[in-house]
Amino acid sequence: MNAEIISVGTELLLGHTINTDTAFVARELSSAGVGLLYSCTVGDNPERLKAAVELALSRSDVLITTGGLGPTGDDLTKETVAAAAGKKLVLHEESLRRIEEYFKGRVLGETQKKQAMLPEGCTVFRNDCGTAPGCGFTTDAGKRVVMLPGPPFELIPMLKNYAIPYLTQAENAAIVSRIVRVFGLGEGYVAELIDDLCACPNPTAATYAKEGEMFVRVTARAADEAAAEAMCEPVVRELQKRLGGFVYGLDVESLEETVVKELAARGKTVATAESCTGGLLAKRITDIPGASDVFHMGCVTYANEIKTMLLGVPEETLRQYGAVSPQTAEAMARGIKERSGADYGIGITGVAGPGGGTEEKPVGLVYLALCDGDGVKIREMRPAGRYRGRGYLRGMAASNALDMIRRSLQGLGGVEQAAYSQMKKGG
Repeated sequence: MNAEIISVGTELLLGHTINTDTAFVARELSSAGVGLLYSCTVGDNPERLKAAVELALSRSDVLITTGGLGPTGDDLTKETVAAAAGKKLVLHEESLRRIEEYFKGRVLGETQKKQAMLPEGCTVFRNDCGTAPGCGFTTDAGKRVVMLPGPPFELIPMLKNYAIPYLTQAENAAIVSRIVRVFGLGEGYVAELIDDLCACPNPTAATYAKEGEMFVRVTARAADEAAAEAMCEPVVRELQKRLGGFVYGLDVESLEETVVKELAARGKTVATAESCTGGLLAKRITDIPGASDVFHMGCVTYANEIKTMLLGVPEETLRQYGAVSPQTAEAMARGIKERSGADYGIGITGVAGPGGGTEEKPVGLVYLALCDGDGVKIREMRPAGRYRGRGYLRGMAASNALDMIRRSLQGLGGVEQAAYSQMKKGG
Protein backbone atom coordinates (compact mmCIF):
# COMPACT_ATOMS: atom_id res chain seq x y z
CA MET A 1 0.00 0.00 0.00
CA ASN A 2 1.54 3.29 -1.14
CA ALA A 3 0.43 6.73 -0.08
CA GLU A 4 0.58 10.38 -1.08
CA ILE A 5 0.19 13.46 1.13
CA ILE A 6 -1.32 16.75 0.03
CA SER A 7 -0.92 19.62 2.50
CA VAL A 8 -3.45 22.38 1.91
CA GLY A 9 -2.94 26.02 2.83
CA THR A 10 -1.62 29.19 1.25
CA GLU A 11 0.09 30.03 4.54
CA LEU A 12 2.26 26.94 4.03
CA LEU A 13 3.25 27.98 0.51
CA LEU A 14 4.20 31.48 1.68
CA GLY A 15 6.26 30.17 4.58
CA HIS A 16 4.12 31.90 7.18
CA THR A 17 3.46 28.52 8.78
CA ILE A 18 6.01 25.70 8.89
CA ASN A 19 4.58 22.48 7.50
CA THR A 20 5.29 20.00 10.29
CA ASP A 21 2.20 17.93 9.39
CA THR A 22 3.84 16.18 6.44
CA ALA A 23 6.84 15.08 8.50
CA PHE A 24 4.65 13.67 11.24
CA VAL A 25 2.26 11.89 8.87
CA ALA A 26 5.22 10.43 6.96
CA ARG A 27 6.74 9.00 10.15
CA GLU A 28 3.47 7.44 11.22
CA LEU A 29 2.91 5.93 7.78
CA SER A 30 6.40 4.44 7.85
CA SER A 31 5.74 2.94 11.28
CA ALA A 32 2.56 1.39 9.92
CA GLY A 33 4.37 -0.09 6.94
CA VAL A 34 2.74 2.23 4.43
CA GLY A 35 5.10 3.51 1.75
CA LEU A 36 5.07 7.21 0.90
CA LEU A 37 5.49 7.93 -2.81
CA TYR A 38 4.85 11.67 -3.06
CA SER A 39 3.99 14.75 -1.02
CA CYS A 40 3.06 18.23 -2.13
CA THR A 41 1.68 21.53 -0.83
CA VAL A 42 -1.23 23.29 -2.52
CA GLY A 43 -2.63 26.72 -1.73
CA ASP A 44 -6.27 27.48 -0.99
CA ASN A 45 -7.24 27.28 -4.64
CA PRO A 46 -9.94 24.76 -5.63
CA GLU A 47 -8.77 24.31 -9.22
CA ARG A 48 -5.16 23.55 -8.28
CA LEU A 49 -6.25 21.35 -5.38
CA LYS A 50 -8.63 19.41 -7.65
CA ALA A 51 -5.80 18.78 -10.12
CA ALA A 52 -3.48 17.60 -7.33
CA VAL A 53 -6.17 15.27 -5.92
CA GLU A 54 -6.93 13.72 -9.31
CA LEU A 55 -3.23 13.14 -9.96
CA ALA A 56 -2.77 11.53 -6.53
CA LEU A 57 -5.75 9.22 -6.98
CA SER A 58 -4.40 8.14 -10.35
CA ARG A 59 -1.03 6.98 -9.04
CA SER A 60 -1.30 6.15 -5.32
CA ASP A 61 -3.32 3.68 -3.24
CA VAL A 62 -3.91 6.12 -0.40
CA LEU A 63 -4.38 9.90 -0.41
CA ILE A 64 -3.98 11.79 2.85
CA THR A 65 -4.83 15.48 2.99
CA THR A 66 -3.98 17.81 5.85
CA GLY A 67 -5.64 21.17 6.43
CA GLY A 68 -8.58 22.97 4.89
CA LEU A 69 -11.31 21.36 7.03
CA GLY A 70 -12.11 24.42 9.15
CA PRO A 71 -14.98 26.92 9.09
CA THR A 72 -13.50 29.75 7.02
CA GLY A 73 -14.25 30.50 3.39
CA ASP A 74 -10.88 29.23 2.18
CA ASP A 75 -11.30 25.84 3.88
CA LEU A 76 -12.26 23.93 0.74
CA THR A 77 -10.54 20.56 1.12
CA LYS A 78 -13.64 18.48 1.81
CA GLU A 79 -15.66 19.98 -1.00
CA THR A 80 -12.85 19.68 -3.52
CA VAL A 81 -11.71 16.17 -2.57
CA ALA A 82 -15.25 14.83 -2.38
CA ALA A 83 -16.08 16.23 -5.81
CA ALA A 84 -12.91 14.79 -7.34
CA ALA A 85 -13.70 11.39 -5.80
CA GLY A 86 -17.35 11.45 -6.86
CA LYS A 87 -18.75 11.72 -3.34
CA LYS A 88 -21.46 14.10 -2.16
CA LEU A 89 -21.34 15.79 1.23
CA VAL A 90 -24.04 15.01 3.80
CA LEU A 91 -24.68 16.20 7.34
CA HIS A 92 -23.13 14.00 10.04
CA GLU A 93 -25.44 14.46 12.99
CA GLU A 94 -23.05 13.28 15.69
CA SER A 95 -20.35 15.69 14.52
CA LEU A 96 -22.88 18.52 14.54
CA ARG A 97 -23.86 17.66 18.12
CA ARG A 98 -20.19 17.74 19.16
CA ILE A 99 -19.70 21.13 17.49
CA GLU A 100 -22.85 22.49 19.20
CA GLU A 101 -21.57 21.23 22.54
CA TYR A 102 -18.17 22.83 21.91
CA PHE A 103 -19.85 26.20 21.26
CA LYS A 104 -22.34 25.92 24.10
CA GLY A 105 -22.94 29.39 25.53
CA ARG A 106 -21.41 31.05 22.47
CA VAL A 107 -22.66 32.01 19.03
CA LEU A 108 -22.60 29.09 16.60
CA GLY A 109 -22.59 30.32 13.02
CA GLU A 110 -23.41 28.49 9.81
CA THR A 111 -19.73 28.44 8.87
CA GLN A 112 -19.00 26.41 12.00
CA LYS A 113 -21.82 24.00 11.21
CA LYS A 114 -20.38 23.27 7.75
CA GLN A 115 -17.59 21.33 9.47
CA ALA A 116 -20.16 18.57 10.09
CA MET A 117 -20.73 18.11 6.33
CA LEU A 118 -18.80 14.97 5.39
CA PRO A 119 -18.55 12.60 2.40
CA GLU A 120 -21.46 10.18 2.27
CA GLY A 121 -20.65 6.76 3.75
CA CYS A 122 -17.28 7.82 5.20
CA THR A 123 -15.71 6.69 8.46
CA VAL A 124 -15.67 9.76 10.71
CA PHE A 125 -12.62 10.54 12.85
CA ARG A 126 -13.62 12.38 15.99
CA ASN A 127 -11.66 15.57 16.74
CA ASP A 128 -10.77 15.33 20.43
CA CYS A 129 -8.90 18.65 20.46
CA GLY A 130 -10.95 20.89 18.15
CA THR A 131 -14.11 21.14 16.07
CA ALA A 132 -13.36 19.89 12.55
CA PRO A 133 -13.76 16.10 12.28
CA GLY A 134 -11.60 14.10 9.92
CA CYS A 135 -12.73 11.18 7.82
CA GLY A 136 -11.75 8.28 5.61
CA PHE A 137 -13.50 6.66 2.66
CA THR A 138 -12.89 4.41 -0.34
CA THR A 139 -13.44 5.65 -3.89
CA ASP A 140 -15.26 3.63 -6.54
CA ALA A 141 -11.81 2.75 -7.93
CA GLY A 142 -10.76 1.27 -4.60
CA LYS A 143 -8.47 4.14 -3.55
CA ARG A 144 -8.52 5.15 0.10
CA VAL A 145 -8.81 8.81 1.07
CA VAL A 146 -8.07 10.23 4.52
CA MET A 147 -8.71 13.88 5.39
CA LEU A 148 -7.18 15.39 8.52
CA PRO A 149 -7.24 18.88 10.07
CA GLY A 150 -4.18 21.11 9.76
CA PRO A 151 -3.36 22.27 13.32
CA PRO A 152 -0.79 19.77 14.66
CA PHE A 153 -2.43 19.56 18.10
CA GLU A 154 -5.58 18.32 16.34
CA LEU A 155 -3.92 16.26 13.60
CA ILE A 156 -1.50 14.24 15.74
CA PRO A 157 -4.01 12.54 18.08
CA MET A 158 -6.51 12.04 15.25
CA LEU A 159 -3.87 10.41 13.08
CA LYS A 160 -2.61 8.11 15.83
CA ASN A 161 -5.95 7.19 17.39
CA TYR A 162 -8.21 6.95 14.35
CA ALA A 163 -6.60 7.36 10.92
CA ILE A 164 -3.70 4.89 11.24
CA PRO A 165 -5.94 2.14 12.71
CA TYR A 166 -8.39 2.81 9.88
CA LEU A 167 -5.68 2.30 7.27
CA THR A 168 -4.10 -0.77 8.87
CA GLN A 169 -7.44 -2.49 9.46
CA ALA A 170 -8.11 -2.19 5.76
CA GLU A 171 -5.02 -4.28 5.12
CA ASN A 172 -6.34 -7.19 7.22
CA ALA A 173 -2.88 -7.52 8.71
CA ALA A 174 -0.96 -6.36 11.77
CA ILE A 175 2.07 -4.15 11.30
CA VAL A 176 4.64 -3.76 14.08
CA SER A 177 7.70 -1.52 14.10
CA ARG A 178 10.68 -1.47 16.47
CA ILE A 179 13.11 1.42 16.70
CA VAL A 180 16.80 0.77 17.43
CA ARG A 181 18.42 4.06 18.50
CA VAL A 182 22.13 4.53 17.81
CA PHE A 183 24.61 7.20 18.94
CA GLY A 184 28.23 7.34 17.82
CA LEU A 185 27.93 5.73 14.40
CA GLY A 186 26.94 7.46 11.16
CA GLU A 187 24.01 6.31 9.05
CA GLY A 188 26.24 5.40 6.08
CA TYR A 189 28.53 3.26 8.19
CA VAL A 190 25.61 1.45 9.83
CA ALA A 191 23.98 0.87 6.44
CA GLU A 192 27.12 -0.95 5.33
CA LEU A 193 27.14 -3.08 8.48
CA ILE A 194 23.54 -4.20 8.07
CA ASP A 195 23.04 -4.17 4.29
CA ASP A 196 21.92 -7.81 4.28
CA LEU A 197 19.23 -7.08 6.88
CA CYS A 198 17.98 -4.10 4.86
CA ALA A 199 17.54 -6.33 1.80
CA CYS A 200 14.90 -8.49 3.53
CA PRO A 201 11.31 -7.72 2.35
CA ASN A 202 9.55 -8.79 5.58
CA PRO A 203 10.57 -7.81 8.14
CA THR A 204 12.21 -4.72 6.69
CA ALA A 205 15.12 -2.81 8.24
CA ALA A 206 15.84 0.75 7.20
CA THR A 207 18.32 3.36 8.43
CA TYR A 208 17.40 6.97 9.15
CA ALA A 209 19.57 9.94 10.04
CA LYS A 210 18.62 12.19 12.92
CA GLU A 211 20.33 15.35 14.20
CA GLY A 212 23.65 14.03 15.49
CA GLU A 213 22.57 10.39 15.61
CA MET A 214 20.63 7.76 13.67
CA PHE A 215 18.17 4.92 14.11
CA VAL A 216 17.13 1.69 12.45
CA ARG A 217 13.44 0.94 12.02
CA VAL A 218 12.46 -2.74 11.85
CA THR A 219 8.94 -3.34 10.51
CA ALA A 220 7.10 -6.64 10.11
CA ARG A 221 3.70 -7.45 8.62
CA ALA A 222 1.85 -10.58 9.77
CA ALA A 223 -1.61 -11.96 10.41
CA ASP A 224 -1.64 -10.63 13.98
CA GLU A 225 0.41 -8.39 16.24
CA ALA A 226 2.06 -11.21 18.17
CA ALA A 227 3.30 -12.82 14.97
CA ALA A 228 4.62 -9.49 13.68
CA GLU A 229 6.46 -8.84 16.95
CA ALA A 230 8.00 -12.32 16.79
CA MET A 231 9.26 -11.59 13.27
CA CYS A 232 10.91 -8.34 14.42
CA GLU A 233 12.66 -9.83 17.43
CA PRO A 234 15.52 -11.76 15.77
CA VAL A 235 16.35 -8.78 13.54
CA VAL A 236 16.46 -6.46 16.56
CA ARG A 237 18.74 -8.90 18.40
CA GLU A 238 21.05 -9.10 15.40
CA LEU A 239 21.21 -5.31 15.18
CA GLN A 240 22.14 -5.11 18.86
CA LYS A 241 24.83 -7.73 18.30
CA ARG A 242 26.39 -5.97 15.31
CA LEU A 243 26.16 -2.43 16.68
CA GLY A 244 27.00 -3.30 20.28
CA GLY A 245 27.32 -0.48 22.79
CA PHE A 246 26.45 2.13 20.20
CA VAL A 247 22.78 1.08 20.59
CA TYR A 248 21.46 3.31 23.35
CA GLY A 249 17.87 2.13 23.46
CA LEU A 250 14.94 0.29 21.90
CA ASP A 251 11.67 2.10 21.19
CA VAL A 252 12.77 5.20 23.10
CA GLU A 253 12.62 8.79 21.89
CA SER A 254 15.98 10.19 23.00
CA LEU A 255 19.27 9.75 24.80
CA GLU A 256 17.97 11.78 27.73
CA GLU A 257 15.00 9.44 28.13
CA THR A 258 17.36 6.48 28.28
CA VAL A 259 19.67 8.22 30.77
CA VAL A 260 16.87 9.26 33.13
CA LYS A 261 15.43 5.74 33.09
CA GLU A 262 18.85 4.14 33.65
CA LEU A 263 19.64 6.49 36.53
CA ALA A 264 16.27 5.84 38.16
CA ALA A 265 16.56 2.07 37.74
CA ARG A 266 19.90 2.12 39.57
CA GLY A 267 18.99 4.73 42.17
CA LYS A 268 21.71 7.08 40.91
CA THR A 269 21.82 10.86 40.56
CA VAL A 270 23.61 13.38 38.36
CA ALA A 271 24.60 17.04 38.44
CA THR A 272 25.93 19.19 35.60
CA ALA A 273 28.50 21.97 35.23
CA GLU A 274 28.27 23.59 31.80
CA SER A 275 30.10 26.32 29.99
CA CYS A 276 29.69 26.27 26.18
CA THR A 277 26.39 24.35 26.30
CA GLY A 278 24.78 27.04 28.44
CA GLY A 279 22.53 24.70 30.43
CA LEU A 280 21.34 22.63 27.46
CA LEU A 281 22.36 19.35 29.09
CA ALA A 282 20.42 20.19 32.25
CA LYS A 283 17.41 21.22 30.17
CA ARG A 284 17.38 17.99 28.18
CA ILE A 285 17.55 15.90 31.35
CA THR A 286 14.82 17.87 33.12
CA ASP A 287 12.58 17.73 30.03
CA ILE A 288 12.00 14.06 30.89
CA PRO A 289 9.26 13.15 33.39
CA GLY A 290 10.81 11.69 36.54
CA ALA A 291 13.99 13.77 36.26
CA SER A 292 13.39 15.20 39.74
CA ASP A 293 14.32 11.80 41.17
CA VAL A 294 17.72 11.71 39.48
CA PHE A 295 18.84 15.30 38.81
CA HIS A 296 20.40 17.26 41.67
CA MET A 297 21.50 20.57 40.19
CA GLY A 298 23.06 22.32 37.22
CA CYS A 299 25.46 25.25 37.00
CA VAL A 300 26.25 27.39 33.95
CA THR A 301 29.74 28.76 34.59
CA TYR A 302 30.89 30.83 31.62
CA ALA A 303 33.35 33.17 33.34
CA ASN A 304 36.59 31.76 34.73
CA GLU A 305 36.09 33.42 38.11
CA ILE A 306 32.67 31.73 38.41
CA LYS A 307 34.22 28.36 37.62
CA THR A 308 36.55 28.96 40.55
CA MET A 309 33.95 30.45 42.90
CA LEU A 310 31.14 27.92 42.36
CA LEU A 311 32.98 24.77 41.31
CA GLY A 312 36.37 25.18 42.92
CA VAL A 313 38.29 25.02 39.63
CA PRO A 314 41.86 26.00 40.67
CA GLU A 315 43.01 29.34 39.31
CA GLU A 316 46.35 27.71 38.48
CA THR A 317 44.56 25.16 36.26
CA LEU A 318 42.85 27.96 34.35
CA ARG A 319 46.10 29.93 33.98
CA GLN A 320 48.19 26.96 32.87
CA TYR A 321 45.75 25.06 30.66
CA GLY A 322 42.95 27.53 29.89
CA ALA A 323 39.18 27.29 30.25
CA VAL A 324 38.92 24.92 27.27
CA SER A 325 41.04 21.99 28.39
CA PRO A 326 40.60 18.47 29.73
CA GLN A 327 42.04 19.64 33.06
CA THR A 328 39.36 22.31 33.46
CA ALA A 329 36.58 19.93 32.39
CA GLU A 330 37.78 17.44 34.99
CA ALA A 331 37.87 20.09 37.71
CA MET A 332 34.35 21.17 36.79
CA ALA A 333 33.06 17.59 36.97
CA ARG A 334 34.72 16.95 40.31
CA GLY A 335 33.51 20.27 41.67
CA ILE A 336 29.86 19.81 40.75
CA LYS A 337 29.82 16.25 42.07
CA GLU A 338 31.30 17.31 45.38
CA ARG A 339 29.03 20.30 45.87
CA SER A 340 25.82 18.54 44.81
CA GLY A 341 26.39 15.17 46.44
CA ALA A 342 25.28 13.47 43.21
CA ASP A 343 26.65 10.11 42.09
CA TYR A 344 27.77 11.58 38.77
CA GLY A 345 29.21 14.96 37.95
CA ILE A 346 29.52 16.20 34.36
CA GLY A 347 31.73 19.06 33.19
CA ILE A 348 31.55 20.59 29.70
CA THR A 349 33.77 23.32 28.29
CA GLY A 350 34.52 24.24 24.69
CA VAL A 351 34.59 26.73 21.83
CA ALA A 352 31.08 26.92 20.37
CA GLY A 353 31.95 29.58 17.78
CA PRO A 354 31.61 31.04 15.32
CA GLY A 355 34.40 33.19 16.79
CA GLY A 356 36.85 32.64 19.61
CA GLY A 357 38.84 29.80 18.09
CA THR A 358 42.62 29.62 17.73
CA GLU A 359 44.96 27.31 15.85
CA GLU A 360 45.59 25.42 19.06
CA LYS A 361 41.96 25.45 20.18
CA PRO A 362 39.75 25.71 17.09
CA VAL A 363 36.03 26.34 16.97
CA GLY A 364 34.33 23.03 17.65
CA LEU A 365 36.81 21.82 20.27
CA VAL A 366 34.92 20.57 23.33
CA TYR A 367 36.07 18.67 26.41
CA LEU A 368 33.66 16.64 28.48
CA ALA A 369 34.42 15.02 31.81
CA LEU A 370 32.42 12.49 33.81
CA CYS A 371 33.25 11.99 37.49
CA ASP A 372 31.65 8.91 38.98
CA GLY A 373 33.45 8.60 42.31
CA ASP A 374 35.93 6.03 41.05
CA GLY A 375 37.67 8.44 38.73
CA VAL A 376 37.14 10.78 35.80
CA LYS A 377 36.57 9.90 32.14
CA ILE A 378 37.37 12.47 29.47
CA ARG A 379 35.91 12.77 25.98
CA GLU A 380 37.30 15.16 23.41
CA MET A 381 35.22 16.48 20.54
CA ARG A 382 37.27 17.93 17.71
CA PRO A 383 35.80 19.69 14.66
CA ALA A 384 35.07 17.26 11.85
CA GLY A 385 34.20 18.75 8.47
CA ARG A 386 32.42 22.05 8.11
CA TYR A 387 31.20 24.14 11.03
CA ARG A 388 27.45 23.62 11.45
CA GLY A 389 26.74 26.44 13.88
CA ARG A 390 26.49 26.95 17.62
CA GLY A 391 23.20 25.13 17.95
CA TYR A 392 24.47 21.95 16.35
CA LEU A 393 27.73 21.98 18.28
CA ARG A 394 26.05 22.58 21.63
CA GLY A 395 23.51 19.85 20.88
CA MET A 396 26.27 17.40 20.02
CA ALA A 397 28.18 18.26 23.19
CA ALA A 398 25.08 17.64 25.31
CA SER A 399 24.43 14.37 23.48
CA ASN A 400 28.00 13.22 24.05
CA ALA A 401 27.65 14.01 27.74
CA LEU A 402 24.45 11.97 27.93
CA ASP A 403 26.16 9.14 26.09
CA MET A 404 29.02 9.16 28.61
CA ILE A 405 26.56 8.84 31.49
CA ARG A 406 24.69 6.09 29.67
CA ARG A 407 27.85 4.12 28.95
CA SER A 408 29.01 4.38 32.55
CA LEU A 409 25.63 3.20 33.84
CA GLN A 410 25.64 0.25 31.43
CA GLY A 411 29.21 -0.72 32.29
CA LEU A 412 30.61 0.10 28.86
CA GLY A 413 33.41 2.08 30.43
CA GLY A 414 36.53 2.70 28.42
CA VAL A 415 35.08 2.66 24.90
CA GLU A 416 33.44 6.05 25.24
CA GLN A 417 36.28 7.83 23.44
CA ALA A 418 35.93 5.45 20.51
CA ALA A 419 32.31 6.53 20.03
CA TYR A 420 33.07 10.01 18.82
CA SER A 421 36.01 8.85 16.72
CA GLN A 422 33.83 6.27 15.00
CA MET A 423 31.09 8.83 14.50
CA LYS A 424 33.49 11.00 12.55
CA LYS A 425 34.51 7.98 10.51
CA GLY A 426 30.97 6.84 9.87
CA GLY A 427 29.54 10.22 8.78
